[in-house]
Amino acid sequence: MLNSRMRRTRTPLLAVAGAALAALALTACDGGTGTEDEGAAKHSPSATASEVTPNANQPSADAKGGQDGTGAKEGTGSGSGTSSSGHGSAKQSSTGTHRGSTGSGSGSGGASDPWDPANRVLCNGSNTRVTAQLQSRPLNHMLLTVTNTGSKYCDLTYYPVLRFDGMQWAPQADESTHPQAVTTLAPGKSGYAEVRLSAADGSGDGGTTAHRLTVYFQGKTPKSDGGATANPTLPAKGVYYDSSLEVTYWQSDLSSISSW
Repeated sequence: MLNSRMRRTRTPLLAVAGAALAALALTACDGGTGTEDEGAAKHSPSATASEVTPNANQPSADAKGGQDGTGAKEGTGSGSGTSSSGHGSAKQSSTGTHRGSTGSGSGSGGASDPWDPANRVLCNGSNTRVTAQLQSRPLNHMLLTVTNTGSKYCDLTYYPVLRFDGMQWAPQADESTHPQAVTTLAPGKSGYAEVRLSAADGSGDGGTTAHRLTVYFQGKTPKSDGGATANPTLPAKGVYYDSSLEVTYWQSDLSSISSW
């Protein structure tokens, strides 16, 4: 009796299960897309309600798009576009910062920034005024003063190379007066060099009186040509010098060589 009842109970369940499997089989055979599409949609953990709804309304179109890779390509395109846009923003930000820095440098530089190469030139006879003045103390000394008359900073490199009249030799420089840095003159500012014309004890030889002086400027390397020369005016009676003629390096502070 019990076995008969169990057989009666199982028959409807098996019939229902068989009907359900038959329905699923028919659905799966109908193009092979319906069941897979629904499974793919349900498998997307990040899908939102707004993304799922269109798939429910048009399962075939969305499913085909997902299978043939169109959806994936579109997704890739969107991602690439976002990345490109991000890179674009970064480049614009970087460019903006760079321009701001350049503008700031130009604004703070101009004629006032001595470190801007565009504002640095060599001092020579074309952009300075040079004077020569005999000193009462120390004896037999002459002071050379170079004033920047240009609109840019200029560098007085090394020491002045002097030539009185038609002399065939150049005086040496006292190395103890070598400054720690190049003497740079802002527009309107002056630099200095002392000249020892003759030995105070008369130990020099070949003494003579000169009436004309030519000042040569050096370039960026020792004894190279620095450009136009200068011819400062000498006293009407001339200037006496001998073989002990010597000069100092260019200085920005006169007090550094006042006791030389």
